[in-house]
Amino acid sequence: MHQKVSTPVDSSRRWWVLAIVVAAQFMFGVDAFVVNVAIPTIAAELHASPAQIEAVIAIYLIAYATLVVTGGRLGDIYGTRKVFIAGVAGFTVSSLWCGLAQSGPELITARLAQGATAALMVPQVLATLHLLFADASRARAFGIYGIVLGLAGVAGFTLGGILVTLDLGGFGWRTVFFVNVPFGVIIVAAALKIMPAFQRRAGTRLDIPGAIVLFIGLLGLIGPLLFGHDLHWAASVWLVMAAGGAIIAGFLRLERAVAGRGGMPLIDLTLLSDQAFMRGLVAVFFFFFANLSFYLIMTMFMQQALHIPPLQAGLVFVPLGLTFVIASRHSGARARHRGTLVLIEGCAVQIIGLAILVATIEWITAPSAIVLALVLMVFGYGQGLVMAPLSSAVLSTVKPASAGAGSGMYGTTAQIANAAGVAAIGAVFFAIAGGGSARMALFAACALFTLSIIICAAFLSWMRHAAV
Repeated sequence: MHQKVSTPVDSSRRWWVLAIVVAAQFMFGVDAFVVNVAIPTIAAELHASPAQIEAVIAIYLIAYATLVVTGGRLGDIYGTRKVFIAGVAGFTVSSLWCGLAQSGPELITARLAQGATAALMVPQVLATLHLLFADASRARAFGIYGIVLGLAGVAGFTLGGILVTLDLGGFGWRTVFFVNVPFGVIIVAAALKIMPAFQRRAGTRLDIPGAIVLFIGLLGLIGPLLFGHDLHWAASVWLVMAAGGAIIAGFLRLERAVAGRGGMPLIDLTLLSDQAFMRGLVAVFFFFFANLSFYLIMTMFMQQALHIPPLQAGLVFVPLGLTFVIASRHSGARARHRGTLVLIEGCAVQIIGLAILVATIEWITAPSAIVLALVLMVFGYGQGLVMAPLSSAVLSTVKPASAGAGSGMYGTTAQIANAAGVAAIGAVFFAIAGGGSARMALFAACALFTLSIIICAAFLSWMRHAAV
């Protein structure tokens, strides 16, 4: 099972491999944002409730977050190439299923499958780059990877608006999922032909019970936030949330038991005693809590309250995405000299951006797409200042031997926070908007975004002072 398999790759061919795996990463990144633009159209056609719409986004993130560590380990056990191809193929098929969905619940189920297969695909991208580029070309390869990550969000918003507007073949919103199919087929075909098999890592084991318990626990915690309003916040909703919390607590006990038996738990338990790292993870949670939820709320507000067409709504985020990329490039160099202070400054810029947004909505009854695009650039620049150096700052205290485990916990925390933010802030927004005041709903959401960012900044400041 752990037989070493290795195929030499010449220096010219590996750049083609880079193109293949980065294309898969780009497809994954685009998919995270392209759905946002189509959400109002999906809700109207499928007669989906606000809870179902939130779940379309949240379930994808929960599935990915709970299985991404397992996906990385499967690459170690069965080979990066095999698992990458399986992941891309699964992502392609599940994207087709999403596009064919006939109801809100079916789309939620298909998105669950899409998130699970993404968890197989994405870890192999960085693993492949790590294995292929161990020389002086490493910085260039990872630079290309970083640029692709930055552009994926911009492309997702733009592509979503274009596809919904063009209504190719009369498929409407379904094309935002169908577009993955030809690209997925091309990536799989190219990987079969060009991607090498790498040496497998002996001794790697899975923690399937841990992944299942974590998934059930997160559903118990986040699910009631999604559907609580539909169920009129009945006592059963709170009981399910309490059960979810208990299951998460049990997850930690299970992980200790797995480690005690000599297994490989999903999380590195030694990192739980690293106070600086744990404070960093709290900062990560609250930063991402106000991340993807912001784009969902703004998309819904623009299309439903301001009646901005999908294409224009998608293009509103393009200047934001570009300022995000610019800020990301600036923040890396600044962080080397000023440390976490740059991240705190970025949080402050985000809050200023939210204040300007609220003032604009208050003073202008129906701001145009151009006005909103200019206003959101401030928020985007602040996000770029934080997101790029955040992982480096949080992982700085982690020992080299635990770098992989720390990175896995960082990524899992970020995706769980994205899902929790969509559920919690989305629930507040839709509840107030349902009462007839979309502007007050946006203001309430912005207040929660601000609170989340302030908590993030507070923990970053704590990290900074503790390190001095």
